[in-house]
Amino acid sequence: MAHNLTNILEEWKCLEEEYQQLQETHRLYIQKLDEISKLQKSCSSSISHQRKRLKEVVHQVKRCSTGPSEEDATTLKEIKAKIKTRPNSFFEMEAFLPKKNGLYLSLVLGNVNVTLLSKQSKFAYKDEYEKFKLYTTVLLLLFSFMCVFFESYRFLDAILNFLLVWYYCTLTIRESILITNGSRIKGWWVFHHYISAFLSGVMLTWPDGNLYKIFRNQFLAYSLYQSFVQCLQCYYQSGCLYRLRALGERHNMDLTVEGFQSWMWKGLTFLLPFLFFGHFWQLFNGLSLFRMAQLPDCKEWQVLVCGVCFLVLFIGNFSTTVAVVRQKMKSRNQKAKSL
Repeated sequence: MAHNLTNILEEWKCLEEEYQQLQETHRLYIQKLDEISKLQKSCSSSISHQRKRLKEVVHQVKRCSTGPSEEDATTLKEIKAKIKTRPNSFFEMEAFLPKKNGLYLSLVLGNVNVTLLSKQSKFAYKDEYEKFKLYTTVLLLLFSFMCVFFESYRFLDAILNFLLVWYYCTLTIRESILITNGSRIKGWWVFHHYISAFLSGVMLTWPDGNLYKIFRNQFLAYSLYQSFVQCLQCYYQSGCLYRLRALGERHNMDLTVEGFQSWMWKGLTFLLPFLFFGHFWQLFNGLSLFRMAQLPDCKEWQVLVCGVCFLVLFIGNFSTTVAVVRQKMKSRNQKAKSL
């Protein structure tokens, strides 16, 4: 037998053994996947059953009178305390179970399962999300700077507005996936990105004319400032979350800091003037556009629509920031009193 053929036979024999191992490994993998699928269905049905039973217990507890016994009152108090913690426990469990997409994700992605089933993959996606937000914000900052301080070209403005539309639309999709995987993003912060995406889209369709040229520099300066403030926010939030995670006090999928520590106050007070200035700039933009809409030569519908969007952004951002500051100060004072 030729020497080359002998080598080929040896290689093929080795390859056959590896292939047999691969087949066995793949068979085991399919088996485990089937077991995991059954466990997921079992956990989901158990959580639904537990929620239903918990509601019944809550109604019974509300109707229950403690009676004369102090021991009964203590027992009822303990049950109420445990009932309060149970929804959060269900929420944590469901973060690792497949679930149906919300309306927005269903419209955008269809019925694709976007649940990440391990802590490592969740944290990797969250980390990649924050990097995307920071890098894109820096890109928008540089592009806004170029549009403000260099020659005025309408197509450059269009590219900037297109980037803003793409950024906010992508952000809404990514945040919806994060919510599906356990992030506690809610309230105004979700709605804010929908309004911002719509506003950027309207700005993109605004035709070139006298009114656009009047508002152009004001809008570009605002975009430049907003990108700068968002960079500061990314730096502040990532720093707070990194420290809280290192202390083991926050969930890996949290985006904004709901809890509050005394060391955060210094960074927040530094950030607040920039935030409030940006909020009032939104109000100024809205009022400027409303005045422009009353001019006799105003025929573009974009003027009034952008004015309404800026006004909604101001009201939502200002009221939410004030509420957050009040909550932080209240929790800070309570901690100071307890000490």
